[in-house]
Amino acid sequence: MDWVGNIALYAIPAFVLLLSIEFLGDHLERRRDRRQGRAAEPRTKAGFSGKDTFASLGVYGLGRVGNLVETFIELPLLLLAAAFAPLALSASDWWVWLLAIVGADLAYYAEHRMQHRVRLFWAAHSVHHSSQHFNMSTALRLPTLIPLRFLTNVVYIPLVLVGIPVWMVFLSQSVVLLFQFPLHTERIGKLHPAIEYVFNTPSHHRVHHGANNPYLDKNYGGIFIVWDRMFGSYVEESERIRYGLTHNIDTYNPIKVNFAEFAIMMRDVWHAKTWRGRIGYLLRPPGWAETAPYVETPAPELTTR
Repeated sequence: MDWVGNIALYAIPAFVLLLSIEFLGDHLERRRDRRQGRAAEPRTKAGFSGKDTFASLGVYGLGRVGNLVETFIELPLLLLAAAFAPLALSASDWWVWLLAIVGADLAYYAEHRMQHRVRLFWAAHSVHHSSQHFNMSTALRLPTLIPLRFLTNVVYIPLVLVGIPVWMVFLSQSVVLLFQFPLHTERIGKLHPAIEYVFNTPSHHRVHHGANNPYLDKNYGGIFIVWDRMFGSYVEESERIRYGLTHNIDTYNPIKVNFAEFAIMMRDVWHAKTWRGRIGYLLRPPGWAETAPYVETPAPELTTR
């Protein structure tokens, strides 16, 4: 079971290689622009920032420690569910692997949507969206040790109940996440229409990281984008994308990056005047406020981030 939890650690050499290639491509493009006298012109790509990249790597470093604790908390939930499973599927059957990965991807879609629509979970997930750049270092900007964020893992319980081994569920989760690492890039344009229709691609994921309309709260898919097409959360990349949060946190301190939105949420809960307000600041979408009638809007639109 240990190797499943450390699969991201084993993938670090691939992360470093892909990130280096992407950085080199961005550097060569900037140098070409300078040679052609276009250095002063606005770039269509957000590119790289040294401070931002090191902040993302710092957050990832924190996560290597925090994930040990979080996995220890998540594991009993799935083990308990496995005890009630009426049957046990065998990992030796190919279709069980297919069921596990497709099922994990659908569960990831549900989890990801919850992370955007419930502020308690957004307090953690906003860490990943806090970079104003979009490159493979952004993929490593993952939250850690945010209280109660592990509750989103309930979406994986149905996979265990149908008989998929717990270790296979964790492995499938890792496959879904690892698939998305190379999607965090501006270097790749749109792919063949057939691929764009079925799979999550860099174009689709750029949309997901957009902080401007019409991109807010769209394209939640992990491996497959068909879930977004089915459930009405799909938007195609069209106009220029502004990355980051609707109200950026403007810090490169990894600890502040990790806990900024959680601290703002707890401040709102502390200052709430009613229990309705306290619960609302935890369970309503980002942007909800007890002092004004709530109007349904894309989740981050009115957030205090």
